[in-house]
Amino acid sequence: MNSTTLRRRLHHGDVDGTRHEHLDSSGLGGLDEPLLGDYEYGDRHSEGRLLEDLWDDERKKEHLHWTFLFSQLISQWAQWLANIVIGSGSLIGRLLPLSSFSENGLSKKLLLPSLSPLQEERLGNLQQRLAVPFDGSRVEHQDALKQLWKLAYPGRQLPSLKSELWKEMGWQGSDPSTDFRGGGFISLENLIYFAKKYPDLFQRLLNKQDGNRAEWEYPFAVAGINISFMLVQMLDLHSGKPSSLAGIRFLELLKEDEMAFDNLYCIAFQMMDAQWLAKKASYMEFNEVLKSTRTQMERELALEDISCVKDLPAYNLLR
Repeated sequence: MNSTTLRRRLHHGDVDGTRHEHLDSSGLGGLDEPLLGDYEYGDRHSEGRLLEDLWDDERKKEHLHWTFLFSQLISQWAQWLANIVIGSGSLIGRLLPLSSFSENGLSKKLLLPSLSPLQEERLGNLQQRLAVPFDGSRVEHQDALKQLWKLAYPGRQLPSLKSELWKEMGWQGSDPSTDFRGGGFISLENLIYFAKKYPDLFQRLLNKQDGNRAEWEYPFAVAGINISFMLVQMLDLHSGKPSSLAGIRFLELLKEDEMAFDNLYCIAFQMMDAQWLAKKASYMEFNEVLKSTRTQMERELALEDISCVKDLPAYNLLR
């Protein structure tokens, strides 16, 4: 399939009942519901419907989380006082158990842990990575983009950093640096990690080789940035210490695997594509599929006996 055919596949669809084709350098930013929004020309206070929806979900989850947490703390203090009165059981043992409750119909277990020095170090290293924005003027960031191209298209000539060829990988325009926005440099690192550790799976997703694909597919690279952003929000990594349910469970995974975030990214990408196929989704339904992916990831992180990434049922998708 030549580059023109690929671009046509990624940039056309039925919007408002009319068939359109986009083969110019404007990319996907002018659509009614773009993946990351028309940041440059749109409302400066919005990064598109996806980010707004994710933040709305995040606020709702945070409200539910703290409501349940408060009720559980009251329950624990009542139990503690009862233990003092009746003198039964170990006081320390009573203060440390997991607190079970239901959130959105899911059985959750909450533990507010004291982090080990190793966990503190790994969480700090990860948050340092998250704090690095993508900067197209930095040589190391340019080199990382070039490395991604070589991993995606081994043997092909490396294009300039501004070229229509980047659209073949699923960037919205000819300059990939304009697509990072909420994802930061770590989202590029995630793509590179995926390409290195699971090259066959990476190629299948990049080239949309599995299943019956939609006529108007999601752009691979921009979808990857969305997945990085989604994981950061889901795991509550923007705060000093994660307090969301998924974030607390993630700290346990981080204890066993320094690259737990990157490995969860690979799982989430494959899970998103599997749900995309199952729902027979098209481009304008990407946000819905991503939300569904987040919900499934949260369910799996809430399962019992999950101490490392390989314990997650969805890890089998990588095999």
